[in-house]
Amino acid sequence: MDNARPFAGIEVVEFGQFIAVPFCAQVLSEGGANVVKVESVEGDPVRQLAPLTPGETRHFVSRNRGKRSLPLDLHHPSAARVVERLVARADVVLTNFRPGLAAELGLDWPTLAPRYPRLVVGNVSAFGRRGPAARLAGMDLVVQARSGLMAASGRIQDGVPTGGENPAVDYMCAMLLSFGVASALLRRATTGRGGEVEVSLLMAALLLQNNSMVRIESADGPVHDGLRARLAELRAAGRPYAEQATLTPQIRTPAMTNIYYRTYATRDAAIAVACGSPSLRRAFIKALGLTDHALERPIADRQSELKHYAELRARVEAVVAGRTATEWQPIFDAGGIPAAAVKLPLELLDDEQPLANGMLHDLAHPALGRVRVLAPPVSLDGGGFVPAPATPAFGSATRAILGELEFSSAEVETLLAEGVTRDRLAPRG
Repeated sequence: MDNARPFAGIEVVEFGQFIAVPFCAQVLSEGGANVVKVESVEGDPVRQLAPLTPGETRHFVSRNRGKRSLPLDLHHPSAARVVERLVARADVVLTNFRPGLAAELGLDWPTLAPRYPRLVVGNVSAFGRRGPAARLAGMDLVVQARSGLMAASGRIQDGVPTGGENPAVDYMCAMLLSFGVASALLRRATTGRGGEVEVSLLMAALLLQNNSMVRIESADGPVHDGLRARLAELRAAGRPYAEQATLTPQIRTPAMTNIYYRTYATRDAAIAVACGSPSLRRAFIKALGLTDHALERPIADRQSELKHYAELRARVEAVVAGRTATEWQPIFDAGGIPAAAVKLPLELLDDEQPLANGMLHDLAHPALGRVRVLAPPVSLDGGGFVPAPATPAFGSATRAILGELEFSSAEVETLLAEGVTRDRLAPRG
């Protein structure tokens, strides 16, 4: 056992698909855990999202490294024997079943805890275990809508809000689950008992909006009441979404939204500037060769403040547009001003900064060749987290895993013949 790796010797059974549970399990594997990914006999659905070779897709590779796959028909009567042996040797069981299925399969914490008190069970739900939406299905896009995150992002396409390309809620949820599992294992080392880790996509989405998830009743209560009433009026009148979205309370001041915390168009690209302190704002406006008297003499009247920064905005935009982003960068850097040109995601795969810090990793994939992926999101000295290899082809580890679970060769052949498991991906069609 490699004692430098935090999860060395930890046995993980993943009953997961899509993102949150699989990515959590990948992080644990990069920390040294032995992960068995239990898939349906058809495979994790992401294996079919534009496959490059049978069963291998960008989506699958991005969050399913460092595991061994065990196809299993969980509804087959004979599958229970396999699950029982998997769980009996496990330290961690991860699930993101539809609501109620974990209990039906006997994989929920109340069922497992009496028999395996040292076991850590981590579960992901869409909206949490209680409340009117507890038993509803939900994925990243739906939760972004339900949580307010989609509206907060401000992206509108064809008159309606859009969640964008990246499933940020899923990945935040995966990291919350990883932290929860690590916490439960740390507690177990002291107390000897396992426990249940419960996370939800809804909580992950709310956490991403932590700055907005504050209401000071004396200051905000009446305002929020009025905004909710006005929103109800707009919806009853069938007013367009863009008009409804204007009611979103603005946390940032006119100075921030107009000048000091935003993106600008330069002569060739866009650049983002973030000046959160008065000293940074002074440095920024000085770098532009302009002045902002409100930095020295704050404007008490709200309307006057709005007028001042609306006028200053046009002047600042004109100055920034006069140079390229490449020309502005050293000027802002010299003044200690946080700024960066806006890059497309594909540019980051060859960017010197993440490469210099080992944030990217070239994976040698047996079917796809060289694949550049993200390295482990956490670094721990002594090689605590190591980029995981590609998960072997679907079903190729079935016989080995069942052998480790002490099924005889004859029993393995019976399980394969009955369709309880598979040792290869079924031909399409």
